[in-house]
Amino acid sequence: MSKALIDINNKTILVTGSPGFIGANLVLRLLKEMSSGTVISFDSMNDYYDPQLKEYRLSLIEEAARTSAAKHVFIRGNLADKALVDKVFADYKPAVVVNLAAQAGVRYSIEHPDVYIESNLIGFFNILEACRYNPVEHLVYASSSSVYGGNKKVPFSVDDKVDNPVSLYAATKKSNELLAHSYSKLYNIPSTGLRFFTVYGPAGRPDMFYFSATQKLSRGEKIQIFNYGNCMRDFTYVEDIVEGVFRVMQGAPQKAVGEDGLPLPPYAVYNIGGGTPENLLDYISILQEELVRAGVLPEDYDFEGHRELVGMQPGDVPVTYADSEALERDYGFTPKINVRSGLRAFAEWYKEYYCD
Repeated sequence: MSKALIDINNKTILVTGSPGFIGANLVLRLLKEMSSGTVISFDSMNDYYDPQLKEYRLSLIEEAARTSAAKHVFIRGNLADKALVDKVFADYKPAVVVNLAAQAGVRYSIEHPDVYIESNLIGFFNILEACRYNPVEHLVYASSSSVYGGNKKVPFSVDDKVDNPVSLYAATKKSNELLAHSYSKLYNIPSTGLRFFTVYGPAGRPDMFYFSATQKLSRGEKIQIFNYGNCMRDFTYVEDIVEGVFRVMQGAPQKAVGEDGLPLPPYAVYNIGGGTPENLLDYISILQEELVRAGVLPEDYDFEGHRELVGMQPGDVPVTYADSEALERDYGFTPKINVRSGLRAFAEWYKEYYCD
């Protein structure tokens, strides 16, 4: 698909979900790269997980902003607040919108569906409506590998059918893609959805397995390994995710007119995944080795005594595996950071943040 190139300098970039995990790292990258312009962080700073971690990421952003050529503005608010979203667009006129704000987590959606409807559907609708009435050059938004559900064909391709979600979270992400497509068609809004595959790294989300397992092991508790360890995951290091988002932001789907004289939807969806699924037991072994190396756990730690193999959880799937060929073709990028390097960086950060 042909792309309209976007120079992000001297423009306003809105990143929702910053200072969330991916959002904070993206804003830090923008503040480093931009020679002018404004980056707006928008987040509710809710307590889905420890808000102090979000405050920590925000402090890193504010520190980076002091030496950046670009300006940074933080707005605390809820995407479901349509009046506030409209005001942000009216006041700042963002040229590029990166919507990363969402209620995340497959298992949490089983017990708290209302939160997902508010954030992932109503909040995203408010973003789309704001883009409809403002001159936005490119809307980039987070989807998820969860949309592939229980698909047996691997690797997962963006050309695969994704009509059978196994969790409400996955259903909301698929809904985002459908809504974005319709707004792209009706209002000629260039939009790109990104299906992220199991993102991990320093200062990540504590509800993700590698993080929660580290916390349990450091307290001497057992970790549960689901599906008796018979899981494969396409883990993607956060720097690779940010590199992909950064490139995609600067290449919007080209606007075009069809034979009927109406706009063809300037719409695209891409996978961002490592492309090398890891066996869950191997991943855990590498994590444990890196936690020992970093000094989070002692060298004589009894790992076998702190493992419990259990069955599959509701809403989970046994395999995720990204086909990122389209991302390579259109943006010249494929994730490259291997699991050991990524987990080493996480373990060293964890030691400094929690243990020192």
